[in-house]
Amino acid sequence: MNKETFIRLLREAVNGLDKTISTENGDWVVKGFIDIYKNIYTISSDTKVISKIIELYLFPKILEFATKNELEIELAKAQNHYPDITFKDKEGNLFAVDLKSSYRKDATHINGMTLGAFTGYFRNRDKTKNITHPYDDYKAHIVLGVIYDTVSGIDERKSYTLEQLGEIVSTIKNFQFFVQEKWRIAIDRPGSGNTKNIGSVSNIEDLINGNGKFADLGEDIFNDYWMYYLTTDMAKKAELPKPYYSNLEEYKQFKHMD
Repeated sequence: MNKETFIRLLREAVNGLDKTISTENGDWVVKGFIDIYKNIYTISSDTKVISKIIELYLFPKILEFATKNELEIELAKAQNHYPDITFKDKEGNLFAVDLKSSYRKDATHINGMTLGAFTGYFRNRDKTKNITHPYDDYKAHIVLGVIYDTVSGIDERKSYTLEQLGEIVSTIKNFQFFVQEKWRIAIDRPGSGNTKNIGSVSNIEDLINGNGKFADLGEDIFNDYWMYYLTTDMAKKAELPKPYYSNLEEYKQFKHMD
């Protein structure tokens, strides 16, 4: 199976998923946690908590997709390992899929996503530290993204009974899914602060259509750019006066590109 076929099949699989995880009004069908005494506790608005629950809730659908297309699944060995899911077809081709989610800041933009490290396994592409298989062994590196709206006014201190299930306000709503190769939605700066993670575009249409900074330049340029990108601290450790470049225009000058 080539990467184009895999991406097409995955897009078909997520088409309509928003209807399975939300009510007719667009509210998330997950209302909270339940204990053995049948008390229900509302879900925190913490994005990490929401992201993990979305991942767990989607997993049966991912298994269904793998079974239907005769794919083997291998999960990340640890929380900080890449990717979230490795798919393997009958010919032995590997496809890396990372599950990413973010909330809408407004009608056209999300809060942002990070697309994995640009150090470690990204640069040592024949190694297996913090990655399921060597980076270069994958046919494609893909993001399965989930976009949603947050709901304000959730009282996390309150608990409910099963009889009160209908009264619980969903923490998030209005889901939108997309599937894109990582390099197509990447930008030319880290995702947040001093982290060594690649940032993504925040415009929703650009995420859906794969119109990132490198979309017109190609995956090879994306790889080369992030392979040699240095933060200020990294440049100091390498005893350089400053990084080689800090954005795509400076990279083009550095590489003497038109």
